[in-house]
Amino acid sequence: MILDLLKRSLVVVLLLSSSAVLAQTGTIRGFVYDKDSGEPVIFTNVVLKGTTTGAATDVNGYFSIPKVPVGKHTLQVSYIGFESLEQEVTVTNGQITSAKLYMKKAAIEISTFEVFGEKQEAQSQVRMGLTKLTPKEIARLPAIGGEADLAQYLQVVPGIIFTGDQGGQLYVRGGSPIMNKVMMDGMVLYNPFHSIGLFSVFDNDIIRNADIYTAGFNAQYGGRISSVMDITTRDGNRTRMSGRVGASTFAAKALLEGPIKKQKEPGDGSSSYLLNFRHSYLDQSSKTFYDNVNNGAGLPFTFTDAYGKVSFNGSNGSKFNLFGFNFSDGVNYRGVSDLKWNNFGAGTNFVLVPSGSAVLIDGVFSYSNYDLQLTEADLAPRTSQISGFNAGLNFKYFMGDNEARYGVEVLGFRTDFSFFNSLGREYQQQQNTSEIAGYFNYKLSFGKAPATARYSKRLILDPGLRLHYYASLSVANIEPRFGLKWNISDNWRFKLAAGRYSQNLVAANNDRDVVNLFYGFLSSPEDLPRNITQRDGTTREVKDPLQRANHYVAGIEHDVSRELTANFEVYFKDFRQVTNLNRNKYFNDTEEFADKPDELKKDYIVETGRAYGADMQLKYEKKKLYVWAVYSYTYVDRFDGIQEYNPIWDRRHNVNLLVSYAFGKFDAWKASVRWNYGSGFPFTPTAGFYGSVPFNGDINTNYANSNANLSTIFGNLNSNRLPDYARVDLSVTKTWRFDEHRSLELDLSVTNTLDRQNIFYFDRVRYERVNQLPLLPSAGISYRF
Repeated sequence: MILDLLKRSLVVVLLLSSSAVLAQTGTIRGFVYDKDSGEPVIFTNVVLKGTTTGAATDVNGYFSIPKVPVGKHTLQVSYIGFESLEQEVTVTNGQITSAKLYMKKAAIEISTFEVFGEKQEAQSQVRMGLTKLTPKEIARLPAIGGEADLAQYLQVVPGIIFTGDQGGQLYVRGGSPIMNKVMMDGMVLYNPFHSIGLFSVFDNDIIRNADIYTAGFNAQYGGRISSVMDITTRDGNRTRMSGRVGASTFAAKALLEGPIKKQKEPGDGSSSYLLNFRHSYLDQSSKTFYDNVNNGAGLPFTFTDAYGKVSFNGSNGSKFNLFGFNFSDGVNYRGVSDLKWNNFGAGTNFVLVPSGSAVLIDGVFSYSNYDLQLTEADLAPRTSQISGFNAGLNFKYFMGDNEARYGVEVLGFRTDFSFFNSLGREYQQQQNTSEIAGYFNYKLSFGKAPATARYSKRLILDPGLRLHYYASLSVANIEPRFGLKWNISDNWRFKLAAGRYSQNLVAANNDRDVVNLFYGFLSSPEDLPRNITQRDGTTREVKDPLQRANHYVAGIEHDVSRELTANFEVYFKDFRQVTNLNRNKYFNDTEEFADKPDELKKDYIVETGRAYGADMQLKYEKKKLYVWAVYSYTYVDRFDGIQEYNPIWDRRHNVNLLVSYAFGKFDAWKASVRWNYGSGFPFTPTAGFYGSVPFNGDINTNYANSNANLSTIFGNLNSNRLPDYARVDLSVTKTWRFDEHRSLELDLSVTNTLDRQNIFYFDRVRYERVNQLPLLPSAGISYRF
């Protein structure tokens, strides 16, 4: 009996031992680079040959494949525009094997593997409300002014509403521009868009990737209550000096990049630089080329963008960057308003790959300054300045199919604001503000997939928690976040996300303004009404001055075929507390007027709001044809305690269609067309006029013989709708390639091809309609080397 027991025990031990041997695994991690430039190849798929096991590279070209059986394996990488690559690696039990993969550009492009890589990412990430953009996608737009721009592509992203060509702003799923967080290499930018509305401060030649989150973003991001735009710039060429120069009827530009310490062999350490300069002379050139605009006076816009970056790259993939910029803008609406702003800053960021660890570390420290001044007819100038720093440290830890992300963020800034309202009341604020936040996200994958499926796990959970402490207000805000992805089948996926959000910044303008040129910044003021009146007539206390919102989003993804994908999302944003400048302030908030209601003496009003809608997106990509179609339904309202109204960006229907086609030998020709339709925005009608006598502080003014100013009697707030908006843009691009590196490119484009008269605003005093841009042909030429 004892002998039988020993035999059985021995069998169990042997079975366990063999299972342990069979279960011996290690991790393969590394980077994928462009062999020609040393730039990371992002969002490409790295797989173990003969299997579906693999991982997609991130924005740094980094990948990590866990639980790989010990022994020799072949890594296989394929991506559009590059030759397929295979590299053998050996995996040791319990160890991390590092690999660097260098891909060579191919003469013939194959898109199959890129589509597969996108699909695998969609099956392993929640990706709620997320649009990922690279320069390649942006370049598919009609090249307005000789070159496509991020600002133009954002206008076709689901859920984003654009208010016009001149002074246009971007409103994301019901949120105003102050509620959008924009970052460049981890640095917070306060105004990334130029006044003309067709150009951002990000030249397409310096962008590596742009992640656009329109709702439900995870705990890594905070400090804004509507959306996040996270832009990453690329490094300079590590192997040779290269660049681009160009000019168009809108602007001129120059790019120069190259190695400081040349990368001699793949895997060597290196350093590089990148310098980019762009200047728009549209205020001058438009007088010559566009005499159909403003009665021959041309377009009143000008801007200048300068950006520089130095990168130091280690042999193990770690890197360190220094960058700086100076962006400026000016616009002169003759007789209406003059605006100018300048934004400069500098910073550093890094990526650290610790040896023998599954942790990836990145961080940033930066400083920036933004100055803005607006001079309006018959009013004193409005000025705003915000300057400060932001720093962050992030950790990403890979645990098999699961992933933990955690980090800390510190911000400090100073705001300086001066404003006069139409009643002559002045408001000034100078304030120092500091914030500190910590977050934790854990992506959990579980549920075995069918053997025939390409995905490994059926369910992806991505819960997170952010603790944001507003030190200057002594307010700690707990912000839970949650995301879910359910792989119903190989081609159907369900997703949802929810979260709580807050922010300390307030726009130095009023959301009811028809033309919002002045987007200055204030830290949340304390001069607020004591209570909020809600829609049901009840009141609740205003406990702190933060703006707050909750997001609820759900969606379905469907791969109709290898070439055609569909994405449908519905959302609800509950804006629980929104702060606005009080345009109706009539009394000073002093003891003398203590009996007056808050809405007549406070500098700000507090509103609540709702935004809900649905976005449908179709994407078709096959060989040389690219089609992007989006329909958005949006409803936005605000309640100020007295009345409910729709803000000026409440566009009910918005449709965008983009088609791009490459043809000719080596795809030397490219034609693009974009059509946009939007239903009319709300506006406040004019009920009448009256003569207003300016007493100028003198009660003895004789109103009987004084000259009166013409004043407007307004109708109900935003009770009418402007006409619909529609625009068609076309462009044709021809490229002459002289060798592997040198090429000449000619762009011909037409903005508003049908010359449709889209309304900009209505001048009540002159009683005339002011339109958006008319038909504008443009041409540009550039040379790459």
